[in-house]
Amino acid sequence: MVASTTIAKEVLKKAFSTLCTAKSMTELYEENFKTVSKYVHATSRGHEAIQIAVAMQLLPQDYAFPYYRDDSMLLGIGMKPYDLMLQLLAKKDDPFSGGRTYYSHPSLNDNDKPKIPHQSSATGMQAIPSTGVALGMQYKELVGLNNKNLKDKPFVVCSLGDASVTEGEIAEAFQMAALKQLPILYLVQDNGWDISANEAETRAQSAYEYAAGFHGLEAITIDGANFTESYIAVEKAIQIIREERRPILIHARVPLLNHHTSGVRMEWYRDDLDEARSRDPYPVLRNQLLEAGFTEEEVNHIEDNAKQTVAKDLQEAMKAEDPTPEDLFTHDFAPTPIIEETGERSPKEKEEVVMVDCALFAVEELMKKHKECLLYGQDVGGRLGGVFREAATLAQKFGDERVFNTPIQEAFIVGSTVGMSAVGLKPIVEVQFADYIWPGLNQLFTEVSRSCYLSNGKWPVSMILRVPIGAYGSGGPYHSSSVESVVTNIRGIKIAYPSNGADLKGLMKAAYYDPNPVVILEHKGLYWSKVKGTDAARTIEPSEDYMLPFGKANVVQQIWPQDETETLTVVTYGMGVHWALNATKDIKEAVEIIDLRTLYPLDENAIMESVKKTKKCLVVTEEPTNNSFARALSGKIQEECFRYLDAPVMTIGSENMPAIPLNSTLEQTMIPSTEKVKKKIEELLNY
Repeated sequence: MVASTTIAKEVLKKAFSTLCTAKSMTELYEENFKTVSKYVHATSRGHEAIQIAVAMQLLPQDYAFPYYRDDSMLLGIGMKPYDLMLQLLAKKDDPFSGGRTYYSHPSLNDNDKPKIPHQSSATGMQAIPSTGVALGMQYKELVGLNNKNLKDKPFVVCSLGDASVTEGEIAEAFQMAALKQLPILYLVQDNGWDISANEAETRAQSAYEYAAGFHGLEAITIDGANFTESYIAVEKAIQIIREERRPILIHARVPLLNHHTSGVRMEWYRDDLDEARSRDPYPVLRNQLLEAGFTEEEVNHIEDNAKQTVAKDLQEAMKAEDPTPEDLFTHDFAPTPIIEETGERSPKEKEEVVMVDCALFAVEELMKKHKECLLYGQDVGGRLGGVFREAATLAQKFGDERVFNTPIQEAFIVGSTVGMSAVGLKPIVEVQFADYIWPGLNQLFTEVSRSCYLSNGKWPVSMILRVPIGAYGSGGPYHSSSVESVVTNIRGIKIAYPSNGADLKGLMKAAYYDPNPVVILEHKGLYWSKVKGTDAARTIEPSEDYMLPFGKANVVQQIWPQDETETLTVVTYGMGVHWALNATKDIKEAVEIIDLRTLYPLDENAIMESVKKTKKCLVVTEEPTNNSFARALSGKIQEECFRYLDAPVMTIGSENMPAIPLNSTLEQTMIPSTEKVKKKIEELLNY
């Protein structure tokens, strides 16, 4: 197959019709500004030619990540103006999000169109998830999970504005695409502007020049306002990607002929509008039709038809039903099949093992059973198997294509799971220490956690993020932090924090079969039970089919209701369970201990029932208590159980200092301990 040097008449006609439709939509929106600008929108005016050139060459097996100015691309893959207008007006039947997100923020999973996972408007955020799709495609081809009946191998297109290429996460995506030679097309539409800042103020070089620094990422630059030039360049690039399976970047120079958004008007700051209008792609493509033999009458008919269709569709969309209040509460999570504890927790034939081994065995069993399961992160590959040896031997057993090291790229590690999940894989990824999770929070919050909700249930992200956490052995300020308060403030993810090996294995298995994103916080001080008083973290290894549903707390120390003795409930998780167990050895009959096991979903029933029984409550955490998850939980308990309480709900955690010091004396002064918890329990019992 050789890329063409001319364009067929039917291709030109379809492209012009699509461009006229997009142009007419922009003009109609301006004419009806007060009506359609209730919600902010941006249009593709000036960018139409390159967007349509790409869209017309995509197939249903391909994946596309348009950005918020790509309504022409959406029209080009077969969406109707009415479809886009339902989103413009945030209507109930908006096919992308059910009225939840902005115009031209698509998510699509139709059989006859390219697949479009959810992405946010955060600039450049789509680069990592889209590269994750390409990484997933490559893996599926390596292990034979791809559809072998396809004539054309699928690829990914990631559409970006040139201003977004200054984002650090773009570099992570380009680096992985070049390193792994992934089948992805980065389409960079360069109109010379951010919002009011222009390229001279904000960019040291164009995206084309920037790409030269990534060896293995071929780049070309074209006039993106010329449809014929764009179509031929895109055709050639796509052919190479489909056949040679390597990344290409197209830098398309385009004018921006409309406002940045409906809320940021071009006349407020633009000084180049006349020059931009001289590069309008519309008259260029119109002339190309005439040169190809279309008559003026035929061209006029295409233009008139587009205007009539757009006007009719807007009238229909304005009549469409709005979402109801009840629609707010759907698709925050996809339903999980794991709702009951199953399998043997303590098989007689199994031996007691340390917590880290329970996790290792769980991942190994999952990888044996499911080719879709991969493990990646920093240093988890064959040479080391994780800094805690939590992945020891897995690369040797399953190969480097399934267990592999990534660069130091927490954002890519987290965000790539969106793409991996979208192509039907189940990634288990690791952040080396909780202290290193911060660069990945952007992707976790904006893409991973919101995908199911903002795609109206079409694209839940099925992934597991393992995070070693907590203070142990003088780890100092960069290897000891607790971060659960930040993570629990991200809605749309599930969070486990087990205190022992059996729970870790059972929750890991449940997380694998859960179609939603799961963060597992694993206290590194419990991994080998080397910390004094943590022997209970060692357990009999559960059976392979053992699963522990999320949202089911464990009463690790239970008491009966007592009328004449002061009693108390300790609510805790992770290392706190062991502090509580050790602190109450001599008063077991007076203290009930609830091990949350999962921080979201939270087993509120178990907590409230216990507190109503004991009349007093202490929440134990390793985090500093100010503004913490534990303090919020204490407030919730106080609110729910106020009529039953004999004392205020109290909280104990680390001292409220900025970081955990390296010196062992300072570390122990900072964090809770058995003795500190015991003292607090005695204070509360005597209240």
